[in-house]
Amino acid sequence: MEQLSLDHMGEALSLMAIGMTTVFVVLSLVIALGNLLVAFVNKYCPEEEKPATPKSAASSSSVSPKVAAVINAAIQHKFAGKAMVEKIEKI
Repeated sequence: MEQLSLDHMGEALSLMAIGMTTVFVVLSLVIALGNLLVAFVNKYCPEEEKPATPKSAASSSSVSPKVAAVINAAIQHKFAGKAMVEKIEKI
């Protein structure tokens, strides 16, 4: 009975190792293919850059120019110049 239990334990451990290795390999392939897809899209289908129009936020009629300038400055500070306010509306 003891030998039978050890045989089952060895088989269980080997199946677990095979399963974990398979999951690791498949997930690694998914990550690698995802990175390749992102690189391909960025290289051959770049996003069109819109011309910067920072004065559009200040010209919004729904908020005062002073408030629009403060909001724009806060966004520029928070996102280190990588974001742009296009429109400000009161809800």
